[in-house]
Amino acid sequence: MSKTIVMSLGGSLIAPEDLDVNFLKKFRQVILDYIKNGNKVVIITGGGNTSRHHQIAARTVNAKVSSRDLDWVGIASTRLNAELVSAIFGDYAYESILGDPAKSVKTSRRVIVGAGYLPGSSSDKDAVLAAKAFGAKTVINLSNITYVYDKDPKKFKDAKPQKQMGWPAFRKIVGNVWVPGAHVPFDPIASKLAQKWRMELVVLNGSNLVNLKKFLAGKKFVGTVIK
Repeated sequence: MSKTIVMSLGGSLIAPEDLDVNFLKKFRQVILDYIKNGNKVVIITGGGNTSRHHQIAARTVNAKVSSRDLDWVGIASTRLNAELVSAIFGDYAYESILGDPAKSVKTSRRVIVGAGYLPGSSSDKDAVLAAKAFGAKTVINLSNITYVYDKDPKKFKDAKPQKQMGWPAFRKIVGNVWVPGAHVPFDPIASKLAQKWRMELVVLNGSNLVNLKKFLAGKKFVGTVIK
């Protein structure tokens, strides 16, 4: 039985510093293999370092720059990444970048690419909105972390990786307020919505594409499941 999945693809994977062409080639093949059986994938791209570098520049020039303006800078970065990801899938991808992620589109094409949409949150929220619109119960968050920890592993040596978490415990880690450019496992605004709609969030290290294939195939994988 075919199904639709939604991925929040971190910009740090697309362009850790320069564009990671090798990652994009391998990621493309993983997705093409997955959609062979009629499955559909909605990919929402983040801005990553491209976004952060531009936001830092804005703050450096104007110390009073608003969060709203910084968000618009970030959104433009996510859209640039989305155009790239859409382009690598060619005719497999929906003809244009998804607009309002809260509205589904009718298409026979099995890859749909979206990006950031409005200020006040990250593209993670758009992935959650897309999941609701397209009827997906699970959002896959592909970033550069292998697990979510019970506390910041950079600050606490006794931080422990979590394979399973409930939404209340996870939201204590990410907080309730969105800060443009913040380094968190998943956007706090997106987390609140996902909990409200009883979605499952799967956090995977996107650079481990063999692990992603295992997850997509329903096999044992390495990562954190929040529900």
